[in-house]
Amino acid sequence: MLVTCPTCGRRPFTEFSFGGELRDVASPDTRSDFARVYLHDNAAGPQQERWFHLLGCRRWVTLTRHTATNRVGG
Repeated sequence: MLVTCPTCGRRPFTEFSFGGELRDVASPDTRSDFARVYLHDNAAGPQQERWFHLLGCRRWVTLTRHTATNRVGG
């Protein structure tokens, strides 16, 4: 799987650290905050995610990945 970094271009996913599903950061209470951080949807299909370019420019990248096929983009 290749991830496109805006700074470094297309790189193998092994250079990145998975940051999780892209979620709303507003949580009205402790239960909602716990669910946002620890209870992921993990639904099959396209999902927006955050990846950290650990072995490159050390920037966060937001991308869309199809969870069933690992296809990135579109």
